[in-house]
Amino acid sequence: MKNNKTINEPGDEKKTSKWKSLVKKFGIGGIIFFTVKGIITSILIYFLGKNFWTVITNYFSTIFD
Repeated sequence: MKNNKTINEPGDEKKTSKWKSLVKKFGIGGIIFFTVKGIITSILIYFLGKNFWTVITNYFSTIFD
């Protein structure tokens, strides 16, 4: 049993080290920035995707008129 516990402990360190490496690489502000950027991008894709063909047809109809 002692061997199993020592094997499981390094696995837990790998999970935290991934987060630590991301925080070291981007910082807290960078992680917040990329999260907000992803949310804004998703919202824009959703709303522009709903009206995409309407916007395109209106744009081209104004060009050719």
